[in-house]
Amino acid sequence: MTPEQRPDHGEEGIEVPYDRISPETLRNMIEEFVTREWADLSDSGHTLDDKVNQVMQQLREGKVKVVFDFRSETGNIVVCR
Repeated sequence: MTPEQRPDHGEEGIEVPYDRISPETLRNMIEEFVTREWADLSDSGHTLDDKVNQVMQQLREGKVKVVFDFRSETGNIVVCR
């Protein structure tokens, strides 16, 4: 399931513009996200780079966003409503 197909997980926090996050930190965040959320695609022929590029494209298109969740004190990628 791609990020745009996932429901918003209800984070209570603030949106962080992805272009304000260092490229290395953003890449690490996206890699963690795709390995956690897309485990079912591990055998689908998609490489980690493919998945990271898909999420980056969705960030650019405004389909997903980075949110800092105050409850868990973590950043996450969620679907835009």
